[in-house]
Amino acid sequence: MEIRKKKWFHSDQLVILLFILPALLPILVFWIYPMLETIRISTTDWDYMSPQYNYVGLENYKQLLGDSSFHRALFNTLYFCVATSVLAILLGLFLAYLISGLKKCAGFFRSTFFLPWITPTIAVSIVWVWIFNPETGLMNFLLSLAGLPQLPWIESSQWAMPAVIILSVWRICGYNMIFFLAAMYRVPKQLYEAADMDGASNIHKFVHITLPYISPTTFFVIIVDLIDSMKAYDQILILTQGGPAGSTRTILYYFFQLAFEQFNMGQATATAVFLVLITASLSAVNFYFSKKWVNY
Repeated sequence: MEIRKKKWFHSDQLVILLFILPALLPILVFWIYPMLETIRISTTDWDYMSPQYNYVGLENYKQLLGDSSFHRALFNTLYFCVATSVLAILLGLFLAYLISGLKKCAGFFRSTFFLPWITPTIAVSIVWVWIFNPETGLMNFLLSLAGLPQLPWIESSQWAMPAVIILSVWRICGYNMIFFLAAMYRVPKQLYEAADMDGASNIHKFVHITLPYISPTTFFVIIVDLIDSMKAYDQILILTQGGPAGSTRTILYYFFQLAFEQFNMGQATATAVFLVLITASLSAVNFYFSKKWVNY
C-alpha cells in the first residue's frame, strides 16, 4: 500500500512539472539566463565592441565601490525612490479617499487621474520640459501668480531632482489611487455604521478602520512604487540627461552612460548587479516588516 502511494506521488509530481514547464521556460530563457550572463560579464573588461575580453574577477566591483560618481548615483537613487514613493503613496491615498466619498462623477475622476500612468513616459516628459522651462514654462507662471519667486528647475543642480520627482509623482499617484480605491470599497460598511453610532469623526474612522483594512494594499503599493522608482530612466533622459552636474544621475542612468557612452560593459553590468541587489534588499526589508502590521 505504501509503495503504491509513493509511486503515485512521484507520478503526480511529474505531471505537475510538465504542466508548469511551459511557464518556466520563458523565465529560464528571459530572466535567469540573462541574470547569470550579466554576472559573468561583470567579471570581464569587455568593451561591448571587441570579440576578445579578459576576466578581471571582482575588479569592476572594487572600482565601483571606490568611485565617487557611483556613490553619488547611489545617493540620488535612494533620494529619488524614497521621495517619489512617499509622496505618490500619500497623494494616491488622498485622492482615493476623496473619490470614495463621491456619488457622482467618480468614474470620470478615476479615469482622469489614471491617464498619466498609461501615457508613454517619453511623451509626458517632453511636455514637462516645457512646463519646467524657467522662462516660458507653466510652473514658473503659476508661481508668479501666487507671488512666489520663479525657480530655474531643470537648469539648476538644486532643483532638477525635485522637478523629476514632481513629474514621477504626478505619473504614478493615479496608479496608486486605483489600488487604494479598490481596497477602500472592500472595507465592511458595518464598521463605519458602528463607528457612526459611537460618534466617531471621519478622521477617526479613516485612521482606525480604513488604514488597518487597506494595509495589505499599502504594502503592495510600497513595493511597486519602490521598484518602479528604481528603474526610472525615461523622464531623467528627457528632462535632465542626468544633470546638471550629475545631480539627477541615478544608478540606472549611470549604467546607461557606462554601457553605451563609455562602452565599459564590465562596470556597467556590475552596476546592474548592484541595482538588482538593492531592489531585492528593499523588497526583503518590506516583506519582513510587513508581517508586523499586515493583519489581512
